[in-house]
Amino acid sequence: MTEFITIGEPLVVLASTDIDVELQNVKNFKKYLAGAELNVAIGLSRLGHDVTYLSKIGNDPFGDFILNAANEAEIDTKELLIDANHSTGFYLKQSVTHGDPEVAYFRKHSAASNLRESDILNLDLRDTKLAHLSGIFPALSRTALQTFKAFNKRLNDAKIMTIFDPNLRPALWESKEQMIQITNELAKNSQIVLPGINEGEVLMGERDPEKIADFYLKQSELTQCVVVKLGDKGAFFKTKNKNGKFIDGFKVEHVVDTVGAGDGFAVGLESALLEEWSLEEAVKRACAVGACAVLSAGDNDGYPTREQLVEFINKNTDRGRFAC
Repeated sequence: MTEFITIGEPLVVLASTDIDVELQNVKNFKKYLAGAELNVAIGLSRLGHDVTYLSKIGNDPFGDFILNAANEAEIDTKELLIDANHSTGFYLKQSVTHGDPEVAYFRKHSAASNLRESDILNLDLRDTKLAHLSGIFPALSRTALQTFKAFNKRLNDAKIMTIFDPNLRPALWESKEQMIQITNELAKNSQIVLPGINEGEVLMGERDPEKIADFYLKQSELTQCVVVKLGDKGAFFKTKNKNGKFIDGFKVEHVVDTVGAGDGFAVGLESALLEEWSLEEAVKRACAVGACAVLSAGDNDGYPTREQLVEFINKNTDRGRFAC
């Protein structure tokens, strides 16, 4: 039984150890665990929550690496299926001293992209309280899109809270127009939507956080809250028929790697909601975990334990001691 569930594609990332070198010229890499939804699962588990991860991996060394790492992270892997006919996805990531790193994906026809609705028929959701959904998995294939929709419907029918992060990956979609249309349609089926400000510009041509929030609140009766991620500036959240509010971010002295920060934000928000915190305090924790994430090179290596999160927040807040 689990209180939290997510569906996604687990990946191996081969991260360059050659600083500021273009990927085509890199000679040295280090292997890490990756995948946006798996990042979230690891982060929730690290903060003490029971987590189930739903996906497929190949019967190959990368798949073995992912399964072992997920088990070590104390994630329930009974729904992490093995596909003997398809390979585990992976990608290469550049190491940079400034800005976002270049990435190159190798995930077409991956095992996860072949996860089917029939694979989730016996899924037990009786104790599940919250589900994290992302726009990445449905972009993998038509099969993944149909499986995602069926999973989302089951969650809504069971009245489980769903949180949708657009998590745009243009390289996975047939076109930008398709990405925008399907992503916004999928967002209608979740109670909370988590766009970034840059995603708002792509999805609706808008960078005003309140206008981004209003777009998603107005397009669906189901959506009750929108939290707009603003990077190091923090976040803006708004609920139906109420004024929105800005939450300041946490400053860090040296950014090592921005990949995984948005997933860390989701970890902070969702863990706090599982613990029945107020929405405002949940967004504050989200900003803190997102800040922790940029301090390490791996996509999820910087996600804190509960004790580390308490220490980070108390060291970097002007509001006094903060219990996590």
